[in-house]
Amino acid sequence: MSACIRCGKTLTYNEIGAHKKFVNRGSREFLCKVCLAEKFGVTPEDIDRKIEQFKRQGCTLFV
Repeated sequence: MSACIRCGKTLTYNEIGAHKKFVNRGSREFLCKVCLAEKFGVTPEDIDRKIEQFKRQGCTLFV
């Protein structure tokens, strides 16, 4: 299981997918949703909304 490179939290599949979608699809190290939100100056809820949007669009990075 992967862990956030900043805070060490165990990552979910969708958190890994969000990092790949927003940062770099080829990433091998990832940020959790909270750390990713901080990086982009948005809220974790904003990340959740984008994940749901991409899921509805059929993006396979999310479950």
